[in-house]
Amino acid sequence: MSEKIAKEVIKIERDALSSLISRIDGNFSKACELILRSKGRVVVMGLGKPGFIAQKVSATLSSTGTPSLFLHPAEALHGDLGRVTKDDVVLAFSNSGHTEEIVKLLPLVKKIGAKLIAFAGNKNSPLAKHSDVVLDVSVKKEACPMNLAPTASTTAMLAMGDALAVALLEKKGFKVEDFAFFHPGGNIGKKLLKVSDIMRKGRNHPVVKENARIKDVLFQITKARAGSATVVNKSGAMTGIFTDGDLRRHLEKDGFSLEGPVSRVMTKNPISIDENKLAAEALEILRTRKIDEMPVVDKRKRPIGLLDVQDLLKAGIV
Repeated sequence: MSEKIAKEVIKIERDALSSLISRIDGNFSKACELILRSKGRVVVMGLGKPGFIAQKVSATLSSTGTPSLFLHPAEALHGDLGRVTKDDVVLAFSNSGHTEEIVKLLPLVKKIGAKLIAFAGNKNSPLAKHSDVVLDVSVKKEACPMNLAPTASTTAMLAMGDALAVALLEKKGFKVEDFAFFHPGGNIGKKLLKVSDIMRKGRNHPVVKENARIKDVLFQITKARAGSATVVNKSGAMTGIFTDGDLRRHLEKDGFSLEGPVSRVMTKNPISIDENKLAAEALEILRTRKIDEMPVVDKRKRPIGLLDVQDLLKAGIV
């Protein structure tokens, strides 16, 4: 019995979402343009269950390049309306469009001069009639058997809010780097770290000439507490990498001498990476190629850093 109810709930909410597609029209484009032209923020409000959806939509907007804040309608009636300016765009969430606290705010928002976008389920409601743009989020019925508890309607609001945030993201040319900037913590932030954020450079990145003695290169690696040195030619372009593994492979060979040039024992044309690549991508290369270090080079193949697998692991790139 419980499984049957669960399936019916999901079916009702699925149908509610499907019906939204045909309602993505000129009004949606107008809503996007209002926000894009705005010099202020997007102030989002809603009461009860729509209020929780409004908070989520506000958070999504903020994290994707559209500055936003949530304003509780009841608090707005008691002083917090001062947060709204004429340069802002207000998003109001109400399925009925008759939510008392929001309706009382409508003339005040208009007096301030802010633009108003309604997420409403009733196009003939006071909220819809007093809005600059109405996004129709009406549903045939709620998933609640009494057709009372906000379920399908809040799902529709959430989907429309996500659609608006993503459309604005695309319009603004929001990039991975921008997303990473707004998500410095947690798993998202770690996955979006770039190679340049983690790579070793300066004194921690030994760079030696091809004719440098192996003994001297070893000293430099030890001093830098690194696992390798990047080898360059006279022009400063990378030609190889010298690692602990290279040393071990040549130790037992006849004629081996620590006085010889590092070019004799280095790994030629090693795998390298650009500093703007994602750190997660770099880790995958290291794993796939079964190596521990990788030089970071510029467009002219000159070494600018060193990426060590231990540094990636310490940064939480797993």
